[in-house]
Amino acid sequence: MISTAVYPGTFDPFTNGHTDLVRRALRIFPRVVVAVANNPHKTPLFTVEERVAIVREATDKMSGVEVDTFAELTVDYVRTKGAVVVLRGIRAVSDFEFEFAMALMNRRMNEDVETIFLMPNQDYTYLSSRLVKEVALLGGVVDEFVPPLAARLLKARASQLLGAGKRTT
Repeated sequence: MISTAVYPGTFDPFTNGHTDLVRRALRIFPRVVVAVANNPHKTPLFTVEERVAIVREATDKMSGVEVDTFAELTVDYVRTKGAVVVLRGIRAVSDFEFEFAMALMNRRMNEDVETIFLMPNQDYTYLSSRLVKEVALLGGVVDEFVPPLAARLLKARASQLLGAGKRTT
């Protein structure tokens, strides 16, 4: 029996859709590691520490969830956790094309690591971290889309960026 699955991502920020996927995964696996990527090639809005704090808040009451960070290849990280499964969320066909290519590359690098695609609840099929950030940074309210800590941090970051923009004009 496979006991551990790894759910990797940048999670900038972790949304209610991500939380839904963790809940779904816990129906299948007794242990889910939510692995927050620390990728030097990406420039997230939030630090890795902030992203971890958001994930911890969102999954705090879920038994079987571990929150961690990683900076290596996903397949290598998965092995360090004693897992053989990578979880990925699929909202639409456009997600599938990218995720499918990534799953094939991971399989090529380590054929023992399997990728399992999960679909979120239909209420979250439109939700993405990118869209949530865009709404927040344009002054919109995102409380219904993200955990409370993420909403507070997004509001603060938007205020900082909007304030900085006003001073330079």
